[in-house]
Amino acid sequence: MMVLIAAGIVGGVAWSFRPQPVPVDATAIESGPLMVTVNEDGKTRIKERFIVSTPLAGQLRRVELDEGDEIIAGETVLATILPDNPKLLDPRERAEAEARVSAAQAAVKRAQSGIDVVAAAKQIAETQYERIRELHEKDAVTDDRLEAVLLNMRSKQEEHRAAEFSLEVARFELAQAEAALERFDPTEEATGDHFEIRSPISGRVLRVLQESAAVLPAGTQLLELGDPTNLELEIDVLSTDAVKIDPGDTILIEHWGGEEPLTGTVRLIEPAAFTKISALGVEEQRVFVIGDIIESVGERSNLGDGFRFEARIVVWSGDNVLQVPTAALFRNGDDWSVFVVAEGKAELRKIELGHRNADAAEIVGGLQAGEQVVVYPSDRVQNGVEVLVR
Repeated sequence: MMVLIAAGIVGGVAWSFRPQPVPVDATAIESGPLMVTVNEDGKTRIKERFIVSTPLAGQLRRVELDEGDEIIAGETVLATILPDNPKLLDPRERAEAEARVSAAQAAVKRAQSGIDVVAAAKQIAETQYERIRELHEKDAVTDDRLEAVLLNMRSKQEEHRAAEFSLEVARFELAQAEAALERFDPTEEATGDHFEIRSPISGRVLRVLQESAAVLPAGTQLLELGDPTNLELEIDVLSTDAVKIDPGDTILIEHWGGEEPLTGTVRLIEPAAFTKISALGVEEQRVFVIGDIIESVGERSNLGDGFRFEARIVVWSGDNVLQVPTAALFRNGDDWSVFVVAEGKAELRKIELGHRNADAAEIVGGLQAGEQVVVYPSDRVQNGVEVLVR
């Protein structure tokens, strides 16, 4: 009996000190969509702003418009100038008015040339889209190819719209300059005792720069105008991330205030960087990325100028990518490794990675679909250790 009791005690002690399996969390390797994005904050801005200035010297009547007032092209009177006769008959002032007319005529010709170029590019993009769409209906091209030509067509349409806007502004400036020059000609009958400046665009008043009545020289800025529905995206990213972005890349617009995210496309990566001090006091070289919103105005009616949003610029994407969570990855020397759960034990496995983001990484080699890997492995997990998957 004493021998049996001693044997039982020794066996119990040995059993209590036996190696216990390490409890771990594990997940299966699967294929699915994967996107690599550049994530930064951005803000909206009005694509085309217009500064209204006095075309001639004179006495300005008080400006009655306020910020946010709606304006109509060719109808809304922005400001009224009472002519100063001695100035109107001054030869130097007349020469300056003639020079402004010549400059405005040149601006109209330049804008007309620009709109011809973008109109041709828009027509080519629309023709290409129709051809690719027909091929896509016959399953002759991929969805990615169709989306690429669709984004290119929309980008060219936006460029054409901006060029038309520039031409309208140039024509308005020419009309203003010609009207101002007519007031210098004493042989022509005056159309009235005042000179009215009308709005060149339809939109809203953004800022009133000169509200009170005053005697002003020619060229004094009065108002800033713009169309709040014609918005573009301004995103400043690190210069090291900017080199990965190409025109046409998709922009996912999140946390802008609406219930559903918006989408956009990259139109321009500005060629010059600027220095910005981060919140931690570190100097960073950053670059502005400019994009266009794809959704119609009705889907983003509450979005205005200078509104903040969070942008995710897609620099690479795949639909059926074998991937592993980044929580399972760790460095083993110079190699990326994971612990694979095989027959109840942890197996150290070297793997090769491709594209990756903050959540997952593409598997190029070393793992197969269906295998289980340990996520957030602790120091107790070693090669060959028994593990128990929670």
